[in-house]
Amino acid sequence: MNAPLNTDLLDRAIIFAVKAHAGTERRGKGFPYIVHPMEAVVIVSTITPDQELLAAAALHDVVEDTGISADDLRREFGDRIADLVVAESDVFTEGVSEEDSWHARKRAAIERLSRASRDAKIVAMGDKLSNMRAIARDYAVQGDKLWSIFHAKDPKDHEWHYRGLADALKELEGTFAYKEFVSLIDQVFKK
Repeated sequence: MNAPLNTDLLDRAIIFAVKAHAGTERRGKGFPYIVHPMEAVVIVSTITPDQELLAAAALHDVVEDTGISADDLRREFGDRIADLVVAESDVFTEGVSEEDSWHARKRAAIERLSRASRDAKIVAMGDKLSNMRAIARDYAVQGDKLWSIFHAKDPKDHEWHYRGLADALKELEGTFAYKEFVSLIDQVFKK
């Protein structure tokens, strides 16, 4: 008989993420934000059983979108998980709006991911595929009206961003998640 799988770390990360994102909604979706990190965990689990990567997927937006700092994560979950989350987090410039910093933030994220470890790319894939799935679903229903909910309103900007991410994550091209990601990009942006 196999020993039971130890999910203590993942369980703690999920509870931590649920509390950090409590009361927030996924932009324009009408459902709790935590649904997105949980989908990211499921996607990462198709690539690896590594509990620290699964935990980082659950936590991937807490530094970027809540009052939790990288140091908070480091104290709670250790260096590896904190570093994986930081690698996945946008860096905002004080005094510059999200709209005005969008291109610079996305360019920096693409560059950071292209140099990142395979583990960081796996966590990023969970996030980016979850995002691309949502875009594909919403685009099928709303068409070009979809882009109005984003900081960047031009679909060409999103195509540039997602194709850049696909290039940065190419190391994962043998995974089903990467293949689905590229397929959805091509579907939405009609390659």
